[in-house]
Amino acid sequence: YNMMKRSDILDPSKNTLDDNGTLAFIVSIKEETEAMPTAFVPNNPFLNMIQEKFLDEETADVCFEVSSSEIEEDRSKRSRSSTSFHAHRSILQICAPMLASLFESNEDRPVRAASITDVSPDIFRHLLFYVYGGESAKRRFESAC
Repeated sequence: YNMMKRSDILDPSKNTLDDNGTLAFIVSIKEETEAMPTAFVPNNPFLNMIQEKFLDEETADVCFEVSSSEIEEDRSKRSRSSTSFHAHRSILQICAPMLASLFESNEDRPVRAASITDVSPDIFRHLLFYVYGGESAKRRFESAC
């Protein structure tokens, strides 16, 4: 802090006081910009935890059987190949209720498998990955169509 002695203020040679003996001064306040500590906010692991459950057979409680027909050169259908995609009913109910509805039943026993025949397994895999919070490059979808 810069301080003035009383004797300096009253000394007429310093011209500190005006003719009436009034002291005029200008006050300026300098705000010190001390680096404020930033609050620690951890990353939310929820999305990563959900994505780790994608196609996890051990914890899955439902399964999609996605089959596609292979078309011969003469445009006749050949045998179907089937691909299984394991999923979690709770994730489907929140993120894809239309897919979850495939596992509803009127009986006491819930449906554990659903058959999908109108989409290729590759496209369905991308769809299910999206349901689990994943992202797919737009180019991959365009090239698959």
